[in-house]
Amino acid sequence: MSQRDSKDSTRVQRNQGKYKKSRVGKIIKRTILGILAFVSLMIIIGTGLFAYYASSAPKISYSSLSSDNSTKIYDNSNRVIYRLGAQNRDYVQSKDIPKKLKDAVVSIEDRRFYKHHGVDPIRIVGAALSNVISGNEGQGGSTLTQQLVKLSVFSTNTKDRTMKRKAQDAWLALQVEKKYSKQKILEFYINKVYMGGNNTSVYGMQTASEYYYGKKLNKLSLAQTAMLAGMPQSPLGYNPYNYPKLAKERRNTVLDAMESNNTITAKQATAAKNESIKNGLTNNHKTNDLTNVNEKYVDSYIGKVLQELRSRGYNPNSGLSVHTNLDLSAQKKLYDLANNDSRVGFPNDTMQVGATLVDPRTGAVNAMIGSRKTDIQFGLNRAVQTDRSSGSTAKPLMDYGPALEYLNYPTYQLVHDTPYTYPGTNVQLKDFDYRYQGTITMRKALAESRNIPAIRTLQNVGINNATRFLSSLGMNFNSTLNLQNGIGLYVSPEQEAAAYAAFANNGEYHKPYLINKVVTPDNVSHEISSNGVQAMSPSTAFMMNYMLKGVMNLPYGSGTEAKVPGLYEAGKTGTTQYPEGSYQGYLPSYAAMDSWFTGYTPNYSLSVWTGYDHQFQTGNYITAAQTAIAQRIYKYEMQYISQNKSNEDWVKPNDVTSVKSNGLNEYFKNGHSAIQNDSTTNSKFNTSSK
Repeated sequence: MSQRDSKDSTRVQRNQGKYKKSRVGKIIKRTILGILAFVSLMIIIGTGLFAYYASSAPKISYSSLSSDNSTKIYDNSNRVIYRLGAQNRDYVQSKDIPKKLKDAVVSIEDRRFYKHHGVDPIRIVGAALSNVISGNEGQGGSTLTQQLVKLSVFSTNTKDRTMKRKAQDAWLALQVEKKYSKQKILEFYINKVYMGGNNTSVYGMQTASEYYYGKKLNKLSLAQTAMLAGMPQSPLGYNPYNYPKLAKERRNTVLDAMESNNTITAKQATAAKNESIKNGLTNNHKTNDLTNVNEKYVDSYIGKVLQELRSRGYNPNSGLSVHTNLDLSAQKKLYDLANNDSRVGFPNDTMQVGATLVDPRTGAVNAMIGSRKTDIQFGLNRAVQTDRSSGSTAKPLMDYGPALEYLNYPTYQLVHDTPYTYPGTNVQLKDFDYRYQGTITMRKALAESRNIPAIRTLQNVGINNATRFLSSLGMNFNSTLNLQNGIGLYVSPEQEAAAYAAFANNGEYHKPYLINKVVTPDNVSHEISSNGVQAMSPSTAFMMNYMLKGVMNLPYGSGTEAKVPGLYEAGKTGTTQYPEGSYQGYLPSYAAMDSWFTGYTPNYSLSVWTGYDHQFQTGNYITAAQTAIAQRIYKYEMQYISQNKSNEDWVKPNDVTSVKSNGLNEYFKNGHSAIQNDSTTNSKFNTSSK
């Protein structure tokens, strides 16, 4: 190659290199510009979205910032029946709040509190990085001011933690910081937070100081101050009475934060950590007794309302307006029957009761009582407990209802009341009277509450079909059911009232519910209802209604004491006997453990359980005469609440035909009119149930 050619080649290579560098530079430049443009666009969109959300933010006032977070609960006539935490608070001014408490709160909740203006970008970025590194969303970016805003005007429902809500609480936090000093904001927060309590609701740290230690904030030790400062994150979980280990861990975390924030020395932190978490705790709780504006008769209902609120994701201690389905008049009557009415015939103050009243058309729970003769607030609610056998009230649900639905039995189906042994065992099933009636109709067997025909029917239906039928009525079980459950299911009065309500409502089941609306502090209304599910055909429901009328109307019916004269109604008794061999010489043969009555009209369904909490203790049994107590509670309650209601019978569906059998009206589904024979012969547990 000539020298000239070599120079030309070098020149070309240089030009190519320059071109490549220029091209790469342009790509990098374009990429950077693109990223900047994208970031700018995102900033513009984010700013616009923030402005849009901020424009619809609720108003925040001095009143909302300074007031307590009482949750008001209303009955179905919009009357306040309970205030959760109302005025149970001693408001403390900033000048009276000890510096060590302010330091503790700021150190654990928002150590940059005095440096930001309501929103802390550094805190937000730090929280985001922490969440990415840890793989969860446990670290929050909210400032103390934002927390105050949430407590004052926003719902604490986890479902409401949306981008819109976060933007609004940031905007409002900025407004609060413009209007109020840091000391005032801290004052608002310290007075507003929920601080737990046993059988009461404590708000504000001054009230908490009186409640837990029986003294003012300025009298607390550093360790006690740190404990209070750490409680708002989980007031129930850090309760030093119930969970001292967790409370101590949280207290020590606060002390570490104070040391890290240079508000106490390492020596002070160590000394405080060595103090017992129970040091100074008092059992003589001092509170303003203004939480219980209700009377005792709403206790069980309110307890279930609070449980339902939590299950729906709401914090009951966050200033909600909770509208319920409670019929206060019906509730008062039920309470009076359980506690004061001598006609009912309770033998002593130890015998207990659980009852639930449901609207069949909606599933709304109108009344509930879970105890009698007790002063324990929110104690055991026997209306929702599921550890007692329902006795023969299970028969329409597990035996005869599925037979009508799946086997198309007529009401006059022939069944056998003859000696019966559970399959695979040598255990014989007995009836309450230890007699046999031979071949009888299904309607008669149900009216008299005969056990053997019910179990034979269940055997024909099959456990799978019976379980499917029960599931459609809201009854699901952790273990597989068996033949024995045909005369006793472990369900609650609430579940049973709702299930029987489906018979009353042409076969449509509604899950029972107590709350129909929740209004959050930002005035957003959340409607609640129960969608109906067709659990059985209308013809099955009608024929079951007809058979269950006989329980109350026929001379040989097991529930005649529950009958309200002139009222169209139906129902079923249930009694569980003690297992054979458990008498041990002190129980009479007629002794029963549980007695139930579940009945209904087109307007109401009411299930009542009666019995003893400790049924194996001496004397804690139900006599034959006392099994009617549940029936009388039903009778007097249903009579009272039905006074101003329509009294109409259920209408026969077009696919059901009426016939005469032995002088009585009977019914069959069209196309299935033949009297069928019960095909079972001998088929685990020797329990008599009526």
